[in-house]
Amino acid sequence: MNALENWFCSTSFWRRTTEQELLPWILADVPLGEHLLEVGAGAGSATSALWRRAPRVTSLEYDHALVAKLAQQNGRRASVVQGDAAALPFANATFSCALAVLVFHHLKSSALQDRAFAEIHRVLRPGGVFLAMEIPDGWFHRLIHFRSTFTPVPPASLVARLANAGFRDVRIDSRSEGFRFQASRQL
Repeated sequence: MNALENWFCSTSFWRRTTEQELLPWILADVPLGEHLLEVGAGAGSATSALWRRAPRVTSLEYDHALVAKLAQQNGRRASVVQGDAAALPFANATFSCALAVLVFHHLKSSALQDRAFAEIHRVLRPGGVFLAMEIPDGWFHRLIHFRSTFTPVPPASLVARLANAGFRDVRIDSRSEGFRFQASRQL
């Protein structure tokens, strides 16, 4: 992420927007179960809100400095793990639900995105739900990601890509700020 992204994602404005607008939309009517995996926790804009919604949350973040900051901010109640979404450091069938907010466009290729989808499928329990939100391709998003990785996820490709990763019941919904998708691991 570039300096602008790091700054913006650490603001109280973004935390409020995430907690009050994005999460209610992404998580609407979805039972999270007892162990949620937060993929790409970043600065933690969703983390504390997720703790209020699920009995147990494990937050994964790639950046070591953000991992240390999240762990320090949240003390013993935090389970923060450094790792790569395309090579998750968890056993098979560990989580009841997985959530990724604005994560996949930061992966360097669509092949890495597909590996991340397969890894999330692997660590979900049968019947587990995968939820995510992404932004569409466009000049504004490309500008914000200047000197940063920006690999858009085309919504039209998601049904096939998630099916290839093993998911079923893929649903995609969009609104002005982006699109969300939901998929499940078969029982």
